[in-house]
Amino acid sequence: MQNSSTARRGMPAPSPSASAPAEVFAAISPAPSAQDHDDARSQTTRFEVLGAISFSHFLNDLIQSLIIAIYPLLKGEFSLSFAQIGAITLTYQVCASVLQPLVGAYTDKRPQPYSLSMGMASTLIGLVTLALAPNYACVLVAAAFVGAGSAVFHPESSRIARLASGGQHGLAQSIFQVGGNAGSAVGPLLAAAIVIPHGQRSVAWFALVAILAIGVLWKVSGWYKRHHLDRRAAAKAQAQPASPVTPRRAAWAVVILLVLLFSKYFYLASISSYYTFYLMGKFHLSMQSAQMYLFLFLLAVAVGGLAGGPVGDRIGRKRVIWFSILGVAPFTLLLPHVGLAATAGLSVIIGLILASAFSAILVFAQELMPGRVGAVSGLFFGFAFGLGGIGAAVLGVLADRDGIEYVYRLCAFLPLLGAAAAFLPNIEQRSVRSRV
Repeated sequence: MQNSSTARRGMPAPSPSASAPAEVFAAISPAPSAQDHDDARSQTTRFEVLGAISFSHFLNDLIQSLIIAIYPLLKGEFSLSFAQIGAITLTYQVCASVLQPLVGAYTDKRPQPYSLSMGMASTLIGLVTLALAPNYACVLVAAAFVGAGSAVFHPESSRIARLASGGQHGLAQSIFQVGGNAGSAVGPLLAAAIVIPHGQRSVAWFALVAILAIGVLWKVSGWYKRHHLDRRAAAKAQAQPASPVTPRRAAWAVVILLVLLFSKYFYLASISSYYTFYLMGKFHLSMQSAQMYLFLFLLAVAVGGLAGGPVGDRIGRKRVIWFSILGVAPFTLLLPHVGLAATAGLSVIIGLILASAFSAILVFAQELMPGRVGAVSGLFFGFAFGLGGIGAAVLGVLADRDGIEYVYRLCAFLPLLGAAAAFLPNIEQRSVRSRV
């Protein structure tokens, strides 16, 4: 019936590959072209795809946080110093940070959808290597494999999240980020429940998590290929949107955003890598009790990460960036000087506020340089990973020399760098005013 009606109007029949929602629309409207169908699909937020990529991020970051969570076990097993613990994080983070911008730039030009599953296979190899590692050198090799897997996963997954956003870019990045943050929170719990009681070899059980992630990413990659890469010729014909600022201002804004990431991830490195040691040393907690406090902080990070994107879509990302970095400073400055209960409460507040920054920063940068989603995502994820690794290594040396409490007193001043957000361009001013 629909095709005959269309033929009577003298219009071409809709593409047989159109989705069910598009066919319903065609039945009550003048018959659209195939390009109209593609445009309508691109403006629909694909929550099933966002859910799958967020779940994959959950599994990926669960594995990453597992390595950090068993640092006390590795420290005792191999008689490591804090500097050597920091070097594990440095190895993992540097592998990820160096490769991510390269992977993102390469796949901007030559998309490789099934590389997501291949990257997770590298993580799988790293997990098995860690479980069987007989010495410290093998632990570093395992960390390098996991870092390489993350280098592939993050820029490509961020690209898919943007493609599935339907224009709600902040919301999409927050959904993607909350999966990773939740995985980071759950990792220490599973480490406390499984790895700490049963030893290093029990890490091998988490290979099942990596295998599950490979399967989910294979399905996501199929959607990416069918709905975007197979229509690449049509996409190339469309003009890319221009940057809202001049190239010079865009470059200056990127530098400011990287400074803000420096303050965020150096501080996060002090928590994620050394918070358990801080609690065990200052408050004499057991290893498993300290892991529970780390879980509380990471859970707050997961919740805060979900809020940053949609709030930025509504009130402007610059405001979110400013508040999430500078606004946390009073709490970080207070944390080293309070008791255990207040430390737990302040860590939750810090996690909630600080975590809201990354989605806003990433989408802000993508809008500064449209058409280069992979390169931008790779740069910012890579820089974040690199800062986390360098921060862990530097702070480990300081902790060996001056004590872990000194590290927390020093890092408390890092969020003051959030004042640099005042120099970001107001690229969203018109869109924010139109919503008010």
